[in-house]
Amino acid sequence: MSKRFIPYGRQWITDEDIEAVVDVLRSDWITQGPTVESFEGAFAEYCGARYAVAVANGTAALHLAALAAEFDTTDEVITSPVTFVASANCILYAGANPVLADINEENICIDPDRVAERITPSTRGVIPIHFAGHPCDMPRLWEIAKEHGLILIEDAAHALGASYSWEGQTFKVGSCAHSHMTTFSFHPVKHITSGEGGMITTNDEYIFKKLLLFRSHGITREPDLIGNVEGPWYYEMKALGFNYRITDIQCALGLSQMKRLDTFISRRRKIAQTYNKAFENIEELILPQESTWANSSWHLYVIQFRTLDRLDVFNRLREKGLGVNVHYIPIYRHPFYRKSLSHHYGDFPVAERYYARVLTLPLFPLMKKDDISYVVDMVRETVQELMV
Repeated sequence: MSKRFIPYGRQWITDEDIEAVVDVLRSDWITQGPTVESFEGAFAEYCGARYAVAVANGTAALHLAALAAEFDTTDEVITSPVTFVASANCILYAGANPVLADINEENICIDPDRVAERITPSTRGVIPIHFAGHPCDMPRLWEIAKEHGLILIEDAAHALGASYSWEGQTFKVGSCAHSHMTTFSFHPVKHITSGEGGMITTNDEYIFKKLLLFRSHGITREPDLIGNVEGPWYYEMKALGFNYRITDIQCALGLSQMKRLDTFISRRRKIAQTYNKAFENIEELILPQESTWANSSWHLYVIQFRTLDRLDVFNRLREKGLGVNVHYIPIYRHPFYRKSLSHHYGDFPVAERYYARVLTLPLFPLMKKDDISYVVDMVRETVQELMV
């Protein structure tokens, strides 16, 4: 076992980040105060959206988005089988029923044609996942959503800073140019971190106000939402909400990290390009593709093996000090969903092929040149060992 260990992802915290957090700790506000609003404002401006609502984590963002969409018990909501379970769980949290549609082999995002095939009279929404930082085909999904009167929620936990082009224009993920809402995560392996944290962007004022209400117990102090204000202390619970608030402490870190976001993404792209160049002549490897209309923010770098046993490669690379991982176990394979979904393994051939042979390599901005070279050397060495 190598003494060296390179994880697949990790945060990059600087003295400036630490000072920003310390400043808040020394202030009068450490829970939900002015820094939350500053973070929300900076984030909305970066994405090009009208509104942003910061919450406790990425799962909370998905849950509140599903609640704001008003999904109900008779509704079906379509999402991808290749994602973290939160993307499907949020549908259940809202009382609706998840339906899965297969992925596109080119970019591992949900296939719009498969989405269209899954639509029934009960379909109420679609939650596409921008996988590994690569945008989904949002204009096509938006067209489908409008045709069938569906709510479209982008799960962009992987895709802060990504963009796509359509009809001569470029749109940032999170602008909600082709969706009703977009959700993000600030877990430490993501593009920026606030420790834990999440965000929802939208251009719809009605949705925005619902998100604010649901974030904090369903309680409001807004005079125009309260019938009879009994005094300055007065508030009312108008809906069944949750305590999904985020703190000024966390938002101070997130706001500080935003200053380096483009640098982080540029670094991720350069590392991905280095990998692509280093592995391009290894026939055994299937490398991640970037569509001509997309600009990935490279949250993950995933390779696939044509013939090698993935578990064997995984174990050997772990022994050599690479924190490789697998993203993700398809939703329908989990015991909970095997009981609750009517789907079977053969229903998603592209997702099955992908899962059987995929491996995630280390990729994060703090990687040194020597780290990147080591990853390349160990992957080449391992493939060569096993192909003999």
